[in-house]
Amino acid sequence: MTLLAHLALLATILAPLALLATAVTERGRARLPGLLAFAPLPGLAAALLAADAPPLVLYADWLRLSLGLDAPGALLLGVAALLWSAAGAYAGAYLPGATRFAGWWLLTLAGSLGVFIAGDLVTFYFAFALVSLAAYGLVVHDATAQARRAGAIYLALAVLGEVFLLFAFALLAVNIPGESLAISDAVAALPGSPMRDVTILLLLLLLGFGLKAGLVPLHVWLPLAHPAAPMPASAVLSGAIIKAGIIGLIRFLPMEGGIPAWGEVLGLLGFATAFYGVALGITQRNPKTVLAYSSVSQMGVVMAALGFGLAAGDAGTPLAAAQYASHHVLAKGALFLGVGVALATGARRWPWVLAPVLLLVLSFGGLPFTGGALAKEATKAQLGAGLLGWLSALSAAGTTMLMLHFAARLRGGSAPEPEASAPLGLILPFAGMTAAALLLPWWLYPAPVKFWPALWPVLLGALGFLALRAVDARLPRPPEGDVLVFAERAATRLAPPLAARAARIETALRAWPSAGLALLGLAVLLGLTMALAA
Repeated sequence: MTLLAHLALLATILAPLALLATAVTERGRARLPGLLAFAPLPGLAAALLAADAPPLVLYADWLRLSLGLDAPGALLLGVAALLWSAAGAYAGAYLPGATRFAGWWLLTLAGSLGVFIAGDLVTFYFAFALVSLAAYGLVVHDATAQARRAGAIYLALAVLGEVFLLFAFALLAVNIPGESLAISDAVAALPGSPMRDVTILLLLLLLGFGLKAGLVPLHVWLPLAHPAAPMPASAVLSGAIIKAGIIGLIRFLPMEGGIPAWGEVLGLLGFATAFYGVALGITQRNPKTVLAYSSVSQMGVVMAALGFGLAAGDAGTPLAAAQYASHHVLAKGALFLGVGVALATGARRWPWVLAPVLLLVLSFGGLPFTGGALAKEATKAQLGAGLLGWLSALSAAGTTMLMLHFAARLRGGSAPEPEASAPLGLILPFAGMTAAALLLPWWLYPAPVKFWPALWPVLLGALGFLALRAVDARLPRPPEGDVLVFAERAATRLAPPLAARAARIETALRAWPSAGLALLGLAVLLGLTMALAA
């Protein structure tokens, strides 16, 4: 069993890269889009087999790398692999023959799943850099002005995040006793580090993992990238890729023992992010943009749970945060896939789309008997008492209002022909992810849920939505990217417009095989630099 677990761990990263390598032949390139659904399956196998297995350790003369899974990592790896597989099948039908897109997809997939199994600083940094940089190709695939601008902003922020994360890892590495680069050893040494506060607050939270997870004000890439990317790419960007930041916080925050001051800072920033995402989301008209801001809000709740768990020294917080985030992976991925199905469905067939969409929408608020109710229940220990309990309940109400607003905006779009039906290649992945979002949490982390405490925030959110409908026409319409737009306007006096930069970047990266290899090489180079510096 251990051998199978270790093979699955290795294949989680190597299978997508091996599949990408087949693109050197014309036949391999032609087959690539149709095989995307199979590339994440080793990750799913690893989630099932490797959670209780000893880690796989790989030795070199000067380096020791390790792959392994704990309970939070196995949970997030499993649901992320499931989403990547469903979205890969969806992409094959949505973008048939898109070989360049498939190349970027596989690179991003390798990094996205790799962060969940990395057991040391070098492997984690390699995977984190790969998912961050390669996702650029998914954002700019449509080659529109909007996509190029979003891609340029995304890439600039991703590189900035990598630089700060590299610095943070160097600070972690120098405090580890001996020559170890294991994450567990780094976290154990962190509380006694003289650079603890700088490492945690400025580098790991705000400028490293917080940027990837969408912590306000570092969230601006989400509402820009999600609407610009093709539908299957939006699904994995919001559902799986932003979880690289969440697993980073889970892995590197020293929960045992706690750090009250910085835990409370992260918790308050998390709630600020949660409410900010709702406030901005209800002003948007594009359904994909509404979903992007809802992801900002939901990740804010996860970070609030992590923060207050860190403040209390609650060792159960990582698993609770992973459980909450796992529902987001499934449900948000399903909704993005559902947008494509809805837009291809005629008005007379729309009820067949609306029913599952509404179930998913209400599950985000914690509707009883849905997977979302279990997700809310998972963080009760961190966010369920006193003022935090009220903030959590109001956040659930705000989420319900925002997601009903999404459903209303989605209802405005359908295929021109009343009898039109979406292709089966889109319907099946959407149906599968919807069922997984509603049912899978009951198998993964069942718990008793009190009916009325779970229901009243949903009812309050529904009333808020009705009130919102009455004033919707008078609401301001902040642009996608909100605070960044105002910063851009000021920056245009000092620097060339971002759109021009985006065009130059897109031209340089147009040949995807070469660019993919360049990104892979860059990630390796940065990781090796960190290891040597340690």
